[in-house]
Amino acid sequence: MTTAVSAPFRFFGLHVVRTRRLSPSMARITFGGEDLRGFAAGGRDQSLSLFLPRPGQYEPVLPAGDNWFAEWRALPDGVRAVMRSYTVREQRHDPDEVDIDFALHGPASAADTADVGPACRWARQAAPGQRVRVLGPATTENTAVRFQPPPGTDSVLIWADETALPAASAILEWLPAGTRARVWLEVQHAGDRLALDTAADARITWLVRDEGAPSAADAVRAAELPGARPYAWIAGESGAVRELRRHLVRERQLDRRHVTFVGYWRRGLSDEQVRAAAAEAA
Repeated sequence: MTTAVSAPFRFFGLHVVRTRRLSPSMARITFGGEDLRGFAAGGRDQSLSLFLPRPGQYEPVLPAGDNWFAEWRALPDGVRAVMRSYTVREQRHDPDEVDIDFALHGPASAADTADVGPACRWARQAAPGQRVRVLGPATTENTAVRFQPPPGTDSVLIWADETALPAASAILEWLPAGTRARVWLEVQHAGDRLALDTAADARITWLVRDEGAPSAADAVRAAELPGARPYAWIAGESGAVRELRRHLVRERQLDRRHVTFVGYWRRGLSDEQVRAAAAEAA
């Protein structure tokens, strides 16, 4: 694992401009800052690393330099910035702004319960002026855009849970008019269904867990997929993603090169534990 920041990615200092609750489980936070003049999101599921301050800190504590990652990991747990991966929901100019949507876990009014992580806790109380840093793209062509349909694709399959809903929403907005798409979006509450904009010929099914929705694999297994050369993008909880990918590749016989899968989180593990395991493996 490299610890250096390599082009086209670099650090940007941002601040909260405003916040808006989108649903019981989703909040949108808009960030601004002069640094955004050099920020260049590639759309779709463009991801970045967001660094948040710990309680009582004015801004996130994050070392500089090529070896920043190792130095960041060496800082005390209660000091080093909270690092999480998020999707750029939208970038705008005049003024320069970036929206990031946060999935909020736990009871709607919870702020400090033990089962709420530090990023969720921060998002619940975010207020204008608060400072963050991001490691993000300086060019639109970058490896943090994973939704890449290969040539010859004639349809798209999407599955996402609420953690990947912002990326799925941005992908739907990006799809060219008339693109055939079959989409499953898994959320906790009926109120988490959002109005989605797309010019694609998209059939969207909301899988609401409170309503007893089937699992990702069961929902997709029961459906007829459009097209002869589909491209699949599946993202969310790692176990569900792994099961769904196995179904698409083994049972549906999709070319594994035409299936993009991203585990955004892992059930039973904190983000720090997932990152630590990945670092040790690397």
